[in-house]
Amino acid sequence: MSHRVGLGFDVHPFGGDGPLVLGGVTLAGPGLAGHSDADVVAHAVAGALLGAAALDDLGTMFPATDDRYAGASSIELLGQVASHVADRGWSVVNVDVSIAAEQPRLAPHLAEMRAGLARALSSAAPPGAVVPVRVAPKRAEGLGAIGRAEGVAAWAVTLLES
Repeated sequence: MSHRVGLGFDVHPFGGDGPLVLGGVTLAGPGLAGHSDADVVAHAVAGALLGAAALDDLGTMFPATDDRYAGASSIELLGQVASHVADRGWSVVNVDVSIAAEQPRLAPHLAEMRAGLARALSSAAPPGAVVPVRVAPKRAEGLGAIGRAEGVAAWAVTLLES
């Protein structure tokens, strides 16, 4: 059996035209600017999966220059990434995500985010298994752009096995 670890990161500023979406969950508050729905959580997880599998990055798979992805659901794109990873013989063992945001309050939404991410990853889970997903909110305590509530950032790490 072979194992690989992947690390993903994404950040977007507030200022998008759409709703605020994090981990596939629509939250109250201003949206994030981006070509898709700018879900930094789904983007970070997708980046971690692609990195662990040594595949092209998210921007190469779903380029911002392609109008098909304008306003796209990032949680659906994550599902496509999971299928792509599974097609190459990898299963997702677990995912751990940290979200840095001063606003909105994330704690009430964490269970829904975990469940949605696990569903999106189901095609890359071992048969009959649910991918364990941890989502943890963090604050930047007023430091930097995130601390000034100018946007949201997320980091994700995943373990794959074949």
